[in-house]
Amino acid sequence: MPDQESTRRTVVIGNWKMHKTGAEGVALATEIVARLRPGRAEVAVAPPFTALAPVADAIRGSSVALAAQDVFHEREGAFTGAVSAPMLAAAGCSIVLVGHSERRHVFGDGDEDIGRKALAVLDAGMRPVVCVGETLEQRDAGGAENVVRSQVGAVVAGLSETQRTRLTVAYEPVWAIGTGRTATPDTAEAMHRVIRSSLATIAGPGTAERTPILYGGSVKGDNAGAILAGANVDGLLVGGASLRADSFLTICHAAG
Repeated sequence: MPDQESTRRTVVIGNWKMHKTGAEGVALATEIVARLRPGRAEVAVAPPFTALAPVADAIRGSSVALAAQDVFHEREGAFTGAVSAPMLAAAGCSIVLVGHSERRHVFGDGDEDIGRKALAVLDAGMRPVVCVGETLEQRDAGGAENVVRSQVGAVVAGLSETQRTRLTVAYEPVWAIGTGRTATPDTAEAMHRVIRSSLATIAGPGTAERTPILYGGSVKGDNAGAILAGANVDGLLVGGASLRADSFLTICHAAG
């Protein structure tokens, strides 16, 4: 787990993906709020767009924050099916995921798209969580570090120094998402060091030191503690295990 003296936030985000109706989301969020023990970790849930408003009501006044799973970079216009950053802010979101591997590999989001989304989130007063990670083919070919460095640079290089203070990065190896496979704690820590080194090169040591870097990829209650033990692992982006209060709370409590 990150050192107690670290200035970086410890963050745990539950990404519900395309699960939970409004009523189901309220039930889950209500249970999380009721059973979450006070601690130093910042906890957020990311429901689908249709459940944002009711879940926002369910967590209002609690320590649990509301996150969105994606965003479109334009403020408004003829973009059928899109949701803008100001809309998400008005719905109560303070955090937005951008560049999740499923957005990259299923929906075709590229680095330029992700950079625009991050800027839109910042302009709307929210915090972007920029997701990066390599595929199994890229890792097996020895290109994992270069892929991740490139993804980090594509977003961070376009941000001002002030904007960088509100940045969070999430490392999610594509080969470990929804597959049941998990990067070993040593593998996760090694890639987090690569990301922090990239941040230092691009934006300076101050940005590198203060930016939380989360791990995401088949995180469960029984491996959360070991992953969090890495000096450069500042929290977790949780998928399937966030869909039940018991498993998600176990992970949150492991984070502090």
